Amino acid sequence: MKADLYVRVSIDEQADKGYSQRDQAERLQRYCEVNKIAVRRIIFEDHSAKNFNRPQWIDLLQDVKRKQNTVDFILFTKWDRFSRNAADAYQMINTLRKIGIEPQAIE
Repeated sequence: MKADLYVRVSIDEQADKGYSQRDQAERLQRYCEVNKIAVRRIIFEDHSAKNFNRPQWIDLLQDVKRKQNTVDFILFTKWDRFSRNAADAYQMINTLRKIGIEPQAIE
């Protein structure tokens, strides 16, 4: 199994404990080691999760659509790192699943 790791903070969250990009990346990498999941890459984002119009997310989505079957998962620490909008989240989950990728929070 292979995964891309998605690490996101918004500017105001960077100072909050447990939301730092470094902390999220370390937790995700540890999870992958324990679960024997190979990491293809780590994507760092610093935009709000109110929608999916985020530069790094757009690049990630275009990449996985072009290179289908290269990863099994997109992993993030918590669902609010993925999206803060339930309707948009469900739509994106469906988009990812159609190309064979399972989005998953590790916590």
